[in-house]
Amino acid sequence: MASLTITLNDGNKIPWLGFGTGTAFFGKDAEDATRMAIEHDLLHLDGAQLYKNEESLGAAIAASGKPRSSFYITTKLEKISLGRTVRDMLVTSLEKLRLGFVDLFLIHFPIEHEQPLSAIWKQFEDVQKEGLTRSIGVSNFRIQDFEAILDKANVIPAVNQIEYHPYVFNANQSVMKYMKEKNILPASYGGLSPVIRFRGGTLDPVLISVAGRVSKTAGQTVTEGQVLQLWLKAKQIPVITTTSKAERVQEYLAAEALPDLTLEEVSAIDEAGTKVHHRYFAKYWDNEGSAL
Repeated sequence: MASLTITLNDGNKIPWLGFGTGTAFFGKDAEDATRMAIEHDLLHLDGAQLYKNEESLGAAIAASGKPRSSFYITTKLEKISLGRTVRDMLVTSLEKLRLGFVDLFLIHFPIEHEQPLSAIWKQFEDVQKEGLTRSIGVSNFRIQDFEAILDKANVIPAVNQIEYHPYVFNANQSVMKYMKEKNILPASYGGLSPVIRFRGGTLDPVLISVAGRVSKTAGQTVTEGQVLQLWLKAKQIPVITTTSKAERVQEYLAAEALPDLTLEEVSAIDEAGTKVHHRYFAKYWDNEGSAL
């Protein structure tokens, strides 16, 4: 069972490991996979309006029979439909999720909104005041996107959920520095991309070497994916990941109890990641086109 939490700037705590219902489940029923995650006590569940499967997430939560207090639930705002408000959009999500509130509500993308980001953020502050969400934050925000909301903000975003792994370590350094100064927690999605999407890169030998050392120390086989989780853990960055396989959920959960990486190992992974750049999501960060 995952137990490590990280405290946000609003005093709420976010579990370090989360189960995402996007990527492989985008536009698909995620109920069975989410039930499987819940059965393994992975109770930080990350959804979004854009994924078009909040009903199946809600069904899995309801079927578990577990109390609401057991869960940490995130959803994210898609573009606001014509004639609707942020509150309208969140209430619709809550109905689908069968919940009275979410723990974290994020602006999914900072681009392609008809309203200014500052106006959207003001509405986020309002739904937080109303108790429809405990924490508010953003996703895929660059420095310029933060600057569009922070001048008029009464609440600093608690989280910025971004693609984060060693192959974007270098490109993301400026926004990471900015967030640290503002006490905004980065959360990682796509964190296992180096072993899932970008095999054969400069990281491979380093990950293999570190996995060997941690395996020896732990007295059990440690995977390269778990090394990437430990790299994120060393940086106090929550990990949002996903799978349809029970053994993979067990692997993700087991990483929390593994020996920590050394400072030298973290630095070696940083350095190997800076030698090449790979971003899979939110390509507009690199001026490469569309948001998805």
